[in-house]
Amino acid sequence: MLAIEDSLTPGLAPRPPPYYAAGICEVTTVVEIRAVGDAMEMALALLESGDVVAIPTETVYGLAADATNGVGVARIFEAKGRPRFNPLIAHVADLAMAERIALFDPLSKRLAQAFWPGPLTLVLPQRSGNGIHPLVTAGLDTIALRMPRG
Repeated sequence: MLAIEDSLTPGLAPRPPPYYAAGICEVTTVVEIRAVGDAMEMALALLESGDVVAIPTETVYGLAADATNGVGVARIFEAKGRPRFNPLIAHVADLAMAERIALFDPLSKRLAQAFWPGPLTLVLPQRSGNGIHPLVTAGLDTIALRMPRG
C-alpha cells in the first residue's frame, strides 16, 4: 500500500497521462522518468528502500512511499514541506486490503463497492495492528483510504 501526497497540481486538473513514473532519491533529486511499463520494477525497488516515487492518480500526480515505512513517509513530508499534522491518503489495491487497514461500517462498504476503483477517499477508523506508520495518519485514530484506477 502507498501513502500518497496528491496535491502536486493545484486545484482541479485534467487526468494526468498514465505513462510516467519518477523515482525520487534524496528527496529532491529526480533519478529517472520512465514509461509505466518500464517503471514498475524500479519503482518497487525505490519504495522498498524507503525512497519516494511520483505516480499519476485520476486527478493529479502524487508522491508515493510505502505506508509502513516511516523513512519513506517522512520523505514525502520533507519533499512537499507538508506539515506533519496533515495526514496522507493511503492507496490500496482492493477492498480486502482496505478492510485489513480500517474498520468499515455498512455505508462505507457500500460506497467502496460502488465507487472503487476511482477518485473516492474514505476516512475510516483504523484497525488495530494494521502496520501503517503513524506519520501517515498524523497520529489520528482514522485513516484516509483510496483505491485508484489502474
